[in-house]
Formats: sequence, structure tokens, C-alpha cells
Amino acid sequence: MRLTPLENTEKEIDIAAEVNRLAKMTVPELRTRHVELFGAPAKSHHKEFLSRQIAWRLQADVEGGLPEETRQLALAVARDAPLRLRIEGAAARSAIEAELTSTTRITTNHDTRLPMPGSLLVKEHKGETHVVKVLDNGFDYDGRVYRSLSAIAQQITGTKWNGFLFFGCTKEVSHGGQ
Repeated sequence: MRLTPLENTEKEIDIAAEVNRLAKMTVPELRTRHVELFGAPAKSHHKEFLSRQIAWRLQADVEGGLPEETRQLALAVARDAPLRLRIEGAAARSAIEAELTSTTRITTNHDTRLPMPGSLLVKEHKGETHVVKVLDNGFDYDGRVYRSLSAIAQQITGTKWNGFLFFGCTKEVSHGGQ
């Protein structure tokens, strides 16, 4: 059953608890859950992919999906559409048309090693699943906001850790653009 934004007020779900539950499910159970949420069988049999896809859908249902503008940009990227408009032969075009044409560049000051805010980082440590939500300015773990992943890693393990290394965020994540 897919939750609509209106139903969210009546039936709140705990995303972290759901992610923990998904981590313990088998592939057939995940594929059944996929059909319930998406209304179609999953094309994948990869457990981690299915877990992440289902977790994303649950989070989107509860907190809202992508804004329409972002969704359209993602569709354009998926279609390999050009992201920049160039004015070629502007001299041949009318001055009004040239003034109405614009170019823009998407920039972010977000750390490229991290997924975008709103994403969930899931870490299995000593048989326990830990879920961290990436925020604009920090991280939400276990109901508390932390300034760094290292502080959360230390909270979990009791020893000092590089947070990016602990959560597997050592490679830069591509966020699109040119």
C-alpha cells in the first residue's frame, strides 16, 4: 500500500525502523514489498538495491518526493538532453529572442563525498543496523543532530573513527552538472 501525503498525517511510519526491518528481509520478501509499494514486480534481485529503492519510496511517501523542477531535470538527464542552452548565431536572431534565452549552471557547496540532504546512510555494526539521515547542516542519528559523521561513529563504536571511512563515504558522489 502506497501512502499518499494526506494519509501520512493519519499513519506515520518510523523510517529508521522500516530501514532496519528491510535490512533483515530476504530477497523474495523485498520483492513482495516492492510490488506492494510500486504496484509492479522489481526488475532486480539484488538485495541492497531493493532495500534502498524501497527505503527511498517509504521516505518519499512520508516526507514528500522530489520537487517537480528537480524531477524534470532528472528526466532530462536520463534522456541525455542538453542541460545548457547556447545562443548560436544570435546575430541572425532577433534581439528579443536573444534576450529571452538564458543559461544557468547548477552549483552546490555540498560535500561531494556525501549523498544529498535527506538521504539515509545505513551502517551495520556488530549485528546492529544504524541509520543516519543527512541534513543540510549536519546529521540526524537516533533523534539527535550531530555536526560530523565522526562524532556518530564514535558514539556507535566508543572509539575515534573517520566518519567518512566508517560510513563508506570515501569516494566522491557525482551529483550531475557539467
